[in-house]
Amino acid sequence: MANETRERNWEPKIVAFVCNWCTYVGADAAGTSRMQYAPNVRIIRFPCTGRIDPLFIIRAFQHGVDGVIVSGCHPGDCHYVSGNLLARRRWIVFRKFMDFLGLDLRRLHFAWVSATEGAKWAQLVNEIVEEVRQAGPAPTWAIPTDGATQIEASLPEIGPPPSPPPELTSQIRELARQLLGTGEVGVVVGYEKVTGAREGAATPTFINKPEDADRLIFNEHCVHNLAVYLTNPLVKKFGKVGIVAKGCDIRSIVGLIQENQIKREDVSIIGVVCNGVAVNGRLADKCVACPVKVPHIYDHLVGDPSSVQATTSEHPLDAQIAYLESLSPEERWNFWMPQFARCIRCYACRAVCPLCYCQPCIAEKHRPQWIPTSPHPQGNLAWNIIRAWHLAGRCVGCGECTRACPVGIRLDLLNRKLAIEVERAFGYRPGFDPSAPTPLSTHRPDDKADFIR
Repeated sequence: MANETRERNWEPKIVAFVCNWCTYVGADAAGTSRMQYAPNVRIIRFPCTGRIDPLFIIRAFQHGVDGVIVSGCHPGDCHYVSGNLLARRRWIVFRKFMDFLGLDLRRLHFAWVSATEGAKWAQLVNEIVEEVRQAGPAPTWAIPTDGATQIEASLPEIGPPPSPPPELTSQIRELARQLLGTGEVGVVVGYEKVTGAREGAATPTFINKPEDADRLIFNEHCVHNLAVYLTNPLVKKFGKVGIVAKGCDIRSIVGLIQENQIKREDVSIIGVVCNGVAVNGRLADKCVACPVKVPHIYDHLVGDPSSVQATTSEHPLDAQIAYLESLSPEERWNFWMPQFARCIRCYACRAVCPLCYCQPCIAEKHRPQWIPTSPHPQGNLAWNIIRAWHLAGRCVGCGECTRACPVGIRLDLLNRKLAIEVERAFGYRPGFDPSAPTPLSTHRPDDKADFIR
Protein backbone atom coordinates (compact mmCIF):
# COMPACT_ATOMS: atom_id res chain seq x y z
CA MET A 1 0.00 0.00 0.00
CA ALA A 2 2.81 2.41 0.88
CA ASN A 3 4.53 1.72 -2.47
CA GLU A 4 1.28 2.31 -4.36
CA THR A 5 0.77 5.63 -2.56
CA ARG A 6 4.38 6.63 -3.28
CA GLU A 7 3.99 5.83 -7.00
CA ARG A 8 0.69 7.69 -7.15
CA ASN A 9 2.29 10.79 -5.61
CA TRP A 10 5.52 10.50 -7.62
CA GLU A 11 6.73 13.61 -9.39
CA PRO A 12 9.78 13.73 -11.69
CA LYS A 13 12.98 15.08 -10.18
CA ILE A 14 15.00 16.84 -12.86
CA VAL A 15 18.38 18.58 -12.70
CA ALA A 16 19.29 21.29 -15.22
CA PHE A 17 22.96 22.08 -15.89
CA VAL A 18 22.83 25.53 -17.48
CA CYS A 19 25.07 28.28 -18.80
CA ASN A 20 25.37 31.23 -16.41
CA TRP A 21 25.19 33.86 -19.14
CA CYS A 22 22.25 32.78 -21.27
CA THR A 23 20.03 29.96 -20.04
CA TYR A 24 20.24 30.96 -16.39
CA VAL A 25 19.28 34.53 -17.27
CA GLY A 26 16.49 33.19 -19.49
CA ALA A 27 15.17 31.10 -16.60
CA ASP A 28 15.38 34.15 -14.36
CA ALA A 29 13.45 36.16 -16.97
CA ALA A 30 10.72 33.51 -16.95
CA GLY A 31 10.46 33.87 -13.19
CA THR A 32 10.42 37.67 -13.09
CA SER A 33 7.80 37.65 -15.86
CA ARG A 34 5.61 35.40 -13.68
CA MET A 35 5.47 32.67 -16.31
CA GLN A 36 3.91 29.46 -15.04
CA TYR A 37 5.87 26.24 -15.50
CA ALA A 38 6.44 22.96 -13.68
CA PRO A 39 8.45 23.24 -10.43
CA ASN A 40 10.26 19.92 -10.95
CA VAL A 41 13.57 21.33 -12.20
CA ARG A 42 16.53 22.23 -9.99
CA ILE A 43 19.09 24.46 -11.70
CA ILE A 44 22.87 24.19 -11.35
CA ARG A 45 24.69 26.90 -13.25
CA PHE A 46 28.09 26.73 -14.91
CA PRO A 47 30.24 29.43 -16.52
CA CYS A 48 29.75 27.62 -19.85
CA THR A 49 28.25 24.42 -21.21
CA GLY A 50 31.79 23.59 -22.29
CA ARG A 51 32.57 23.07 -18.59
CA ILE A 52 29.81 20.50 -18.08
CA ASP A 53 31.57 17.17 -17.80
CA PRO A 54 29.55 14.05 -18.68
CA LEU A 55 30.53 12.79 -15.24
CA PHE A 56 28.20 15.42 -13.75
CA ILE A 57 25.30 13.85 -15.64
CA ILE A 58 26.28 10.40 -14.42
CA ARG A 59 26.49 11.66 -10.84
CA ALA A 60 23.05 13.24 -11.12
CA PHE A 61 21.47 9.94 -12.15
CA GLN A 62 23.52 8.16 -9.51
CA HIS A 63 21.93 10.41 -6.87
CA GLY A 64 18.44 9.52 -8.00
CA VAL A 65 17.21 12.14 -10.47
CA ASP A 66 14.70 11.07 -13.10
CA GLY A 67 15.94 13.39 -15.84
CA VAL A 68 18.71 15.80 -16.81
CA ILE A 69 18.65 18.96 -18.93
CA VAL A 70 21.79 20.56 -20.37
CA SER A 71 21.25 24.03 -21.80
CA GLY A 72 23.39 26.94 -22.91
CA CYS A 73 23.89 29.76 -25.40
CA HIS A 74 22.88 29.44 -29.03
CA PRO A 75 25.77 28.74 -31.44
CA GLY A 76 27.52 32.01 -32.17
CA ASP A 77 26.45 33.62 -28.88
CA CYS A 78 28.87 31.94 -26.47
CA HIS A 79 30.60 34.32 -24.06
CA TYR A 80 33.65 32.08 -24.37
CA VAL A 81 33.53 32.10 -28.17
CA SER A 82 33.33 28.35 -28.80
CA GLY A 83 32.55 26.64 -25.50
CA ASN A 84 29.05 25.68 -26.58
CA LEU A 85 30.33 24.37 -29.94
CA LEU A 86 32.80 22.10 -28.18
CA ALA A 87 30.00 20.99 -25.86
CA ARG A 88 27.72 20.28 -28.82
CA ARG A 89 30.28 17.96 -30.37
CA ARG A 90 30.70 16.17 -27.05
CA TRP A 91 26.95 15.68 -26.60
CA ILE A 92 26.51 14.29 -30.12
CA VAL A 93 28.58 11.28 -29.11
CA PHE A 94 27.68 11.08 -25.41
CA ARG A 95 23.95 10.90 -26.10
CA LYS A 96 24.45 7.95 -28.47
CA PHE A 97 26.67 6.28 -25.90
CA MET A 98 24.13 6.57 -23.09
CA ASP A 99 21.44 5.23 -25.40
CA PHE A 100 23.67 2.23 -26.13
CA LEU A 101 24.02 1.60 -22.39
CA GLY A 102 20.25 1.52 -22.04
CA LEU A 103 19.39 4.97 -20.70
CA ASP A 104 15.93 6.00 -21.88
CA LEU A 105 16.64 9.18 -23.88
CA ARG A 106 13.41 10.70 -22.62
CA ARG A 107 15.49 11.34 -19.50
CA LEU A 108 18.35 13.25 -21.16
CA HIS A 109 17.74 16.54 -22.97
CA PHE A 110 19.82 19.30 -24.57
CA ALA A 111 18.70 22.80 -25.52
CA TRP A 112 19.80 26.29 -26.52
CA VAL A 113 18.08 29.02 -24.48
CA SER A 114 19.23 32.64 -24.67
CA ALA A 115 18.88 35.34 -22.03
CA THR A 116 15.78 36.72 -23.78
CA GLU A 117 14.01 33.39 -24.17
CA GLY A 118 12.18 33.10 -20.87
CA ALA A 119 9.10 31.82 -22.67
CA LYS A 120 11.14 29.11 -24.38
CA TRP A 121 12.58 28.03 -21.04
CA ALA A 122 9.13 27.73 -19.48
CA GLN A 123 7.82 25.74 -22.44
CA LEU A 124 10.95 23.56 -22.49
CA VAL A 125 10.60 22.66 -18.82
CA ASN A 126 6.92 21.78 -19.18
CA GLU A 127 7.59 19.56 -22.20
CA ILE A 128 10.52 17.76 -20.60
CA VAL A 129 8.69 17.19 -17.32
CA GLU A 130 5.89 15.52 -19.26
CA GLU A 131 8.33 13.34 -21.20
CA VAL A 132 10.05 12.24 -18.00
CA ARG A 133 6.68 11.62 -16.39
CA GLN A 134 5.76 9.32 -19.26
CA ALA A 135 9.07 7.48 -18.80
CA GLY A 136 8.22 6.97 -15.13
CA PRO A 137 10.55 6.78 -12.13
CA ALA A 138 14.15 6.17 -13.13
CA PRO A 139 15.42 2.65 -12.45
CA THR A 140 17.78 2.27 -9.53
CA TRP A 141 21.10 3.39 -10.95
CA ALA A 142 23.43 0.55 -11.91
CA ILE A 143 20.89 -2.16 -10.98
CA PRO A 144 19.23 -4.32 -13.69
CA THR A 145 15.45 -4.08 -13.72
CA ASP A 146 14.82 -7.76 -14.34
CA GLY A 147 17.52 -10.38 -14.79
CA ALA A 148 20.17 -10.19 -17.48
CA THR A 149 20.00 -9.93 -21.27
CA GLN A 150 22.28 -12.13 -23.33
CA ILE A 151 23.73 -11.32 -26.76
CA GLU A 152 22.29 -13.72 -29.31
CA ALA A 153 24.58 -12.58 -32.14
CA SER A 154 27.75 -14.66 -31.80
CA LEU A 155 31.21 -13.78 -33.02
CA PRO A 156 32.22 -15.48 -36.27
CA GLU A 157 34.25 -18.66 -36.14
CA ILE A 158 37.83 -17.66 -36.93
CA GLY A 159 40.87 -19.90 -37.04
CA PRO A 160 44.32 -19.02 -35.74
CA PRO A 161 46.45 -16.50 -37.64
CA PRO A 162 49.36 -17.67 -39.81
CA SER A 163 52.74 -17.84 -38.14
CA PRO A 164 55.06 -15.02 -39.23
CA PRO A 165 58.14 -16.12 -41.20
CA PRO A 166 61.16 -16.74 -38.91
CA GLU A 167 63.20 -14.12 -40.75
CA LEU A 168 61.10 -11.42 -39.03
CA THR A 169 62.71 -12.34 -35.73
CA SER A 170 66.17 -12.31 -37.31
CA GLN A 171 65.61 -8.89 -38.86
CA ILE A 172 64.29 -7.44 -35.59
CA ARG A 173 67.30 -8.77 -33.67
CA GLU A 174 69.72 -7.34 -36.21
CA LEU A 175 68.03 -3.93 -36.13
CA ALA A 176 68.03 -3.88 -32.33
CA ARG A 177 71.75 -4.72 -32.24
CA GLN A 178 72.46 -1.97 -34.74
CA LEU A 179 70.35 0.69 -32.97
CA LEU A 180 71.81 -0.10 -29.55
CA GLY A 181 75.35 -0.55 -30.84
CA THR A 182 75.44 2.85 -32.54
CA GLY A 183 73.78 4.55 -29.59
CA GLU A 184 70.84 5.67 -31.73
CA VAL A 185 68.51 4.40 -28.99
CA GLY A 186 69.04 3.70 -25.31
CA VAL A 187 66.56 0.83 -25.07
CA VAL A 188 64.51 -1.36 -27.38
CA VAL A 189 61.03 -2.41 -26.27
CA GLY A 190 60.03 -5.69 -27.88
CA TYR A 191 58.90 -9.24 -27.20
CA GLU A 192 60.68 -12.27 -25.80
CA LYS A 193 59.71 -15.88 -25.21
CA VAL A 194 58.09 -16.67 -21.87
CA THR A 195 60.30 -19.11 -19.97
CA GLY A 196 58.55 -22.37 -19.20
CA ALA A 197 55.29 -21.38 -20.84
CA ARG A 198 53.57 -22.94 -23.82
CA GLU A 199 55.58 -22.98 -27.02
CA GLY A 200 55.95 -19.57 -28.60
CA ALA A 201 54.20 -17.51 -25.91
CA ALA A 202 55.53 -13.95 -25.76
CA THR A 203 55.88 -11.22 -23.17
CA PRO A 204 57.15 -7.62 -23.34
CA THR A 205 60.87 -7.15 -22.77
CA PHE A 206 63.38 -4.31 -22.57
CA ILE A 207 66.81 -4.60 -24.20
CA ASN A 208 69.55 -2.04 -23.50
CA LYS A 209 72.63 -4.04 -24.54
CA PRO A 210 73.40 -5.16 -28.11
CA GLU A 211 74.38 -8.64 -26.91
CA ASP A 212 70.89 -9.15 -25.45
CA ALA A 213 69.16 -8.63 -28.81
CA ASP A 214 68.93 -12.40 -29.35
CA ARG A 215 66.21 -12.47 -26.70
CA LEU A 216 63.84 -10.70 -29.07
CA ILE A 217 61.21 -12.67 -30.98
CA PHE A 218 58.17 -11.97 -33.13
CA ASN A 219 55.36 -14.45 -33.67
CA GLU A 220 51.56 -14.64 -33.69
CA HIS A 221 51.50 -14.48 -29.88
CA CYS A 222 53.03 -10.97 -29.77
CA VAL A 223 49.67 -9.43 -28.94
CA HIS A 224 50.65 -6.83 -26.31
CA ASN A 225 50.44 -3.17 -27.29
CA LEU A 226 53.94 -2.03 -26.40
CA ALA A 227 53.09 1.66 -26.86
CA VAL A 228 51.86 1.61 -23.25
CA TYR A 229 55.50 1.75 -22.10
CA LEU A 230 56.42 4.92 -23.99
CA THR A 231 55.02 7.20 -21.27
CA ASN A 232 56.63 5.23 -18.44
CA PRO A 233 59.33 7.31 -16.67
CA LEU A 234 61.46 4.18 -16.16
CA VAL A 235 61.60 3.71 -19.93
CA LYS A 236 62.01 7.40 -20.74
CA LYS A 237 65.14 7.63 -18.58
CA PHE A 238 67.04 5.63 -21.23
CA GLY A 239 66.59 8.47 -23.72
CA LYS A 240 65.43 7.68 -27.23
CA VAL A 241 63.36 4.49 -27.33
CA GLY A 242 63.28 1.87 -30.05
CA ILE A 243 59.98 0.00 -30.18
CA VAL A 244 58.85 -3.08 -32.07
CA ALA A 245 55.37 -2.13 -33.25
CA LYS A 246 52.55 -3.68 -35.23
CA GLY A 247 50.31 -1.35 -37.21
CA CYS A 248 47.73 -1.16 -34.41
CA ASP A 249 50.46 -0.30 -31.90
CA ILE A 250 51.68 2.46 -34.19
CA ARG A 251 48.19 3.97 -34.18
CA SER A 252 48.54 4.26 -30.39
CA ILE A 253 51.94 5.90 -30.83
CA VAL A 254 50.33 8.43 -33.18
CA GLY A 255 47.76 9.19 -30.46
CA LEU A 256 50.50 9.84 -27.93
CA ILE A 257 52.23 12.19 -30.37
CA GLN A 258 48.95 14.02 -31.05
CA GLU A 259 48.44 14.58 -27.34
CA ASN A 260 52.02 15.73 -26.70
CA GLN A 261 52.85 12.80 -24.45
CA ILE A 262 55.88 11.85 -26.54
CA LYS A 263 57.87 13.50 -29.32
CA ARG A 264 58.24 11.78 -32.66
CA GLU A 265 62.00 12.32 -32.61
CA ASP A 266 62.27 10.50 -29.27
CA VAL A 267 60.99 7.21 -30.72
CA SER A 268 62.50 4.92 -33.34
CA ILE A 269 59.69 2.75 -34.67
CA ILE A 270 60.51 -0.74 -35.92
CA GLY A 271 57.33 -1.36 -37.90
CA VAL A 272 56.42 -5.01 -38.40
CA VAL A 273 54.27 -6.30 -41.27
CA CYS A 274 51.63 -8.35 -39.47
CA ASN A 275 48.98 -10.81 -40.64
CA GLY A 276 47.34 -10.93 -37.24
CA VAL A 277 47.88 -12.14 -33.70
CA ALA A 278 46.22 -14.89 -31.70
CA VAL A 279 43.98 -14.45 -28.66
CA ASN A 280 42.72 -17.64 -27.02
CA GLY A 281 43.83 -19.68 -30.01
CA ARG A 282 41.93 -17.67 -32.65
CA LEU A 283 42.66 -14.64 -34.78
CA ALA A 284 42.07 -11.56 -32.65
CA ASP A 285 38.89 -9.66 -33.53
CA LYS A 286 40.89 -6.50 -34.14
CA CYS A 287 42.86 -8.26 -36.88
CA VAL A 288 39.88 -9.31 -39.01
CA ALA A 289 39.31 -5.85 -40.48
CA CYS A 290 42.72 -4.35 -39.65
CA PRO A 291 43.54 -1.40 -41.96
CA VAL A 292 47.23 -1.25 -41.00
CA LYS A 293 48.68 -4.72 -41.47
CA VAL A 294 51.45 -2.87 -43.26
CA PRO A 295 52.57 -0.11 -40.85
CA HIS A 296 51.78 3.40 -42.06
CA ILE A 297 54.42 5.23 -39.99
CA TYR A 298 57.84 3.79 -39.15
CA ASP A 299 61.59 4.36 -39.15
CA HIS A 300 62.49 0.78 -40.07
CA LEU A 301 60.16 -1.69 -41.78
CA VAL A 302 60.46 -5.42 -41.11
CA GLY A 303 58.63 -7.93 -43.30
CA ASP A 304 57.30 -8.15 -46.84
CA PRO A 305 54.25 -5.93 -47.54
CA SER A 306 53.27 -8.21 -50.44
CA SER A 307 52.73 -11.08 -47.98
CA VAL A 308 49.77 -9.37 -46.32
CA GLN A 309 46.51 -11.28 -46.57
CA ALA A 310 43.31 -9.48 -47.59
CA THR A 311 41.00 -8.28 -44.81
CA THR A 312 37.25 -7.88 -44.64
CA SER A 313 35.78 -4.41 -44.33
CA GLU A 314 33.30 -5.50 -41.65
CA HIS A 315 34.44 -5.56 -38.05
CA PRO A 316 33.33 -8.77 -36.27
CA LEU A 317 31.94 -6.79 -33.32
CA ASP A 318 29.54 -4.81 -35.49
CA ALA A 319 26.94 -7.60 -35.61
CA GLN A 320 26.83 -7.77 -31.82
CA ILE A 321 26.53 -4.00 -31.57
CA ALA A 322 23.70 -4.03 -34.11
CA TYR A 323 21.93 -6.72 -32.10
CA LEU A 324 22.17 -4.68 -28.88
CA GLU A 325 20.90 -1.61 -30.72
CA SER A 326 17.85 -3.58 -31.87
CA LEU A 327 16.82 -4.19 -28.25
CA SER A 328 14.73 -1.88 -26.09
CA PRO A 329 16.56 0.51 -23.72
CA GLU A 330 15.52 -1.66 -20.78
CA GLU A 331 16.96 -4.78 -22.40
CA ARG A 332 20.23 -2.99 -23.14
CA TRP A 333 20.32 -1.78 -19.53
CA ASN A 334 19.80 -5.36 -18.38
CA PHE A 335 22.72 -6.47 -20.53
CA TRP A 336 25.22 -3.88 -19.31
CA MET A 337 24.43 -3.67 -15.60
CA PRO A 338 25.34 -7.34 -14.87
CA GLN A 339 28.48 -6.83 -16.96
CA PHE A 340 29.63 -3.88 -14.86
CA ALA A 341 28.56 -5.57 -11.61
CA ARG A 342 31.35 -8.11 -12.19
CA CYS A 343 34.04 -5.42 -12.16
CA ILE A 344 36.52 -5.89 -9.29
CA ARG A 345 38.18 -2.50 -9.88
CA CYS A 346 41.59 -4.01 -10.52
CA TYR A 347 42.20 -1.37 -13.22
CA ALA A 348 43.90 -3.87 -15.52
CA CYS A 349 42.04 -2.18 -18.39
CA ARG A 350 43.69 1.12 -17.47
CA ALA A 351 47.13 -0.41 -16.94
CA VAL A 352 47.35 -1.91 -20.44
CA CYS A 353 45.94 1.10 -22.32
CA PRO A 354 48.56 3.39 -23.91
CA LEU A 355 46.14 6.31 -23.82
CA CYS A 356 45.18 5.97 -20.13
CA TYR A 357 48.10 8.04 -18.89
CA CYS A 358 46.45 10.65 -16.62
CA GLN A 359 48.17 11.16 -13.26
CA PRO A 360 46.28 10.94 -11.03
CA CYS A 361 43.48 9.03 -12.73
CA ILE A 362 40.01 10.42 -12.03
CA ALA A 363 39.19 7.12 -10.33
CA GLU A 364 41.77 8.00 -7.66
CA LYS A 365 40.88 11.64 -7.10
CA HIS A 366 39.26 12.24 -3.72
CA ARG A 367 38.92 16.03 -3.41
CA PRO A 368 36.14 15.62 -4.38
CA GLN A 369 35.77 11.90 -4.99
CA TRP A 370 33.89 11.63 -8.26
CA ILE A 371 33.99 7.86 -8.59
CA PRO A 372 33.58 5.56 -5.56
CA THR A 373 36.65 3.36 -5.29
CA SER A 374 35.11 0.18 -3.90
CA PRO A 375 33.69 -2.44 -6.29
CA HIS A 376 29.95 -1.89 -5.96
CA PRO A 377 27.40 -1.35 -8.77
CA GLN A 378 27.22 2.46 -8.74
CA GLY A 379 30.98 2.97 -8.62
CA ASN A 380 31.55 0.26 -11.21
CA LEU A 381 29.09 1.85 -13.62
CA ALA A 382 30.62 5.30 -13.21
CA TRP A 383 34.13 3.95 -13.72
CA ASN A 384 33.33 1.93 -16.83
CA ILE A 385 31.35 4.75 -18.44
CA ILE A 386 34.07 7.34 -17.82
CA ARG A 387 36.92 5.03 -18.83
CA ALA A 388 35.25 4.37 -22.17
CA TRP A 389 34.17 8.00 -22.59
CA HIS A 390 37.67 9.35 -22.01
CA LEU A 391 38.82 7.18 -24.93
CA ALA A 392 36.11 8.37 -27.32
CA GLY A 393 37.77 9.45 -30.56
CA ARG A 394 41.12 8.24 -29.19
CA CYS A 395 40.83 4.46 -28.81
CA VAL A 396 42.45 2.61 -31.72
CA GLY A 397 40.71 -0.68 -30.97
CA CYS A 398 43.79 -2.66 -29.93
CA GLY A 399 41.58 -4.75 -27.63
CA GLU A 400 44.08 -4.94 -24.79
CA CYS A 401 41.56 -3.77 -22.17
CA THR A 402 39.16 -6.60 -23.00
CA ARG A 403 41.96 -9.15 -23.13
CA ALA A 404 43.30 -8.03 -19.74
CA CYS A 405 39.93 -7.93 -17.95
CA PRO A 406 39.91 -10.87 -15.51
CA VAL A 407 36.10 -11.01 -15.34
CA GLY A 408 35.37 -10.75 -19.06
CA ILE A 409 33.53 -7.42 -19.27
CA ARG A 410 32.77 -6.56 -22.91
CA LEU A 411 34.80 -3.37 -22.98
CA ASP A 412 35.47 -3.98 -26.67
CA LEU A 413 31.81 -3.31 -27.48
CA LEU A 414 31.88 0.03 -25.65
CA ASN A 415 35.04 1.16 -27.41
CA ARG A 416 33.84 -0.01 -30.81
CA LYS A 417 30.46 1.71 -30.42
CA LEU A 418 32.14 5.02 -29.59
CA ALA A 419 34.52 4.62 -32.53
CA ILE A 420 31.57 4.02 -34.87
CA GLU A 421 29.74 7.12 -33.64
CA VAL A 422 32.83 9.35 -33.87
CA GLU A 423 33.56 8.21 -37.42
CA ARG A 424 29.91 8.55 -38.43
CA ALA A 425 29.55 12.05 -37.00
CA PHE A 426 32.96 13.54 -37.78
CA GLY A 427 34.61 11.26 -40.35
CA TYR A 428 37.54 10.67 -38.00
CA ARG A 429 39.52 7.50 -37.30
CA PRO A 430 42.21 7.74 -34.62
CA GLY A 431 45.85 6.88 -35.04
CA PHE A 432 46.54 7.92 -38.62
CA ASP A 433 47.51 11.61 -38.68
CA PRO A 434 49.85 12.86 -35.92
CA SER A 435 49.07 16.48 -36.81
CA ALA A 436 45.26 16.18 -36.66
CA PRO A 437 43.39 17.41 -33.56
CA THR A 438 41.43 14.78 -31.67
CA PRO A 439 37.72 15.02 -32.60
CA LEU A 440 36.34 16.00 -29.19
CA SER A 441 38.94 18.75 -28.73
CA THR A 442 37.77 20.71 -31.76
CA HIS A 443 34.56 21.56 -33.60
CA ARG A 444 33.05 22.61 -36.90
CA PRO A 445 30.36 25.29 -37.26
CA ASP A 446 28.22 22.83 -39.22
CA ASP A 447 28.31 19.94 -36.72
CA LYS A 448 24.86 18.34 -36.87
CA ALA A 449 22.95 18.01 -33.60
CA ASP A 450 19.26 17.83 -34.48
CA PHE A 451 18.40 16.53 -31.00
CA ILE A 452 19.21 19.92 -29.40
CA ARG A 453 16.01 21.89 -28.95
